[in-house]
Amino acid sequence: MMLAKELEEILGKENVSTRRSELYCYSFDASGVEGLPDFVVRPASTEQVADVIRSADMSNTPVVARGAGSGLCGGAVPVNGGILLDMSSMDRILDIDIDNLQITVEPGVVHEKLNKALEPYGFFFPPDPGSTAMCTIGGLMANNGSGMRCVKYGTTRNYVLDLEVVMADGRIVNTGSKTLKTASGYDLTNLIVGSEGTLGIITKAVLKIHPLPHSRSVILASFDNTTLAGKAVVKVLSSGIIPSACEILDSTAIKAVRRFDPSVELPDVGAILMIEVDGMENAVREEAALVGKACEELASAIKVAESGAESDNLWKARRLVGAAISKIDVKRTRIYVGEDIGVPIKELPGMLEYVRSLSEEFDIHIMTYGHIGDGNLHTGMAIDMLSEEELESAHAVADRIYRRAISVGGTVSAEHGVGKARAMYMELEHPTSLEVMRQIKRALDPKGILNPGKMGL
Repeated sequence: MMLAKELEEILGKENVSTRRSELYCYSFDASGVEGLPDFVVRPASTEQVADVIRSADMSNTPVVARGAGSGLCGGAVPVNGGILLDMSSMDRILDIDIDNLQITVEPGVVHEKLNKALEPYGFFFPPDPGSTAMCTIGGLMANNGSGMRCVKYGTTRNYVLDLEVVMADGRIVNTGSKTLKTASGYDLTNLIVGSEGTLGIITKAVLKIHPLPHSRSVILASFDNTTLAGKAVVKVLSSGIIPSACEILDSTAIKAVRRFDPSVELPDVGAILMIEVDGMENAVREEAALVGKACEELASAIKVAESGAESDNLWKARRLVGAAISKIDVKRTRIYVGEDIGVPIKELPGMLEYVRSLSEEFDIHIMTYGHIGDGNLHTGMAIDMLSEEELESAHAVADRIYRRAISVGGTVSAEHGVGKARAMYMELEHPTSLEVMRQIKRALDPKGILNPGKMGL
């Protein structure tokens, strides 16, 4: 128990736990991946994180960082045991620097809290995950998360200027600068963003921020099926319009949301697109009209939200989708497999049709929704968890979805991360570059203590 004593000396006895009941709370996420840590520790500073990592390095003990635990791929699950770093106590907004268009934060800051702090200044942090009320900035950076407004504004990676990172041997390094651009040296910042805690532990970040748009408008387009909706997205984007958000809900998703919250008004159709445009008021009106024109030949109905309240109600519906699938059949539970693919824009209609055909072939509920404007689809399946047959079918469907996405030039994860749940597809998706990733991992973490067993590394 020498390591336990070292950890207590670093963090204080109250911030180190080996109680099995508490360890269990950190042993899973929504993906179904499980792994029990040996220790849960709660650092409050970069120096404490560095000291913990040095102890882990000396004892060859695995270390996994975790924020809110809202992950969907097992990325923050300690599958090899070891030390679980609960980073949620490092949740301070350290500096809001409007003059330099940036904000400095610790990794435990909750996304929604960050944007509430920026709103009085007329600024925002554009990546907009559906889990905004709970996910942390550290987790968002670790997975290069994005969300609903990445069509126009890009992913988290586009907003990280500098990181303070604790490396596998306990060294504290900074990866970038506070300038809005730099051409100096290797881009270590972008190497760390999306590395899922396998190369270093993020303890501080300088993030670029963006002025809030003067006006926003949401267009609700209804379609007879998802294939037509996919074709409409291709048509909108190829016409030169770049919406701030473009979301799809299929008929199953619509039914689920309507049952989950009857106050949400959605049309009972085969699919809907929620397309948001933003900017100056006159430009927004013009772009909304152009979106409607691009969709009119394919859509059964087009409606522009007439007020901010109506727009908010539509986004409320979109944010409910993940939880709402449980209302489709009370005997079935949502499982997170095959649920975060990304495909090239022109492949969207075919991919949507393929998912629909799998639902019929396997007789399984598949709710398709997601950030269709950048090719990111979430395919939510609901099954009877007590049925081995349904569980096998769900994994077979997920495998087919992953392989189809890769075959058309896509990815198995557009924003939720690879973690453990999708690690077996890394070789297929990255046949020529996975070994280069492994070489980088060995160079920066020679003992393999940082989040081992993840990303196929």
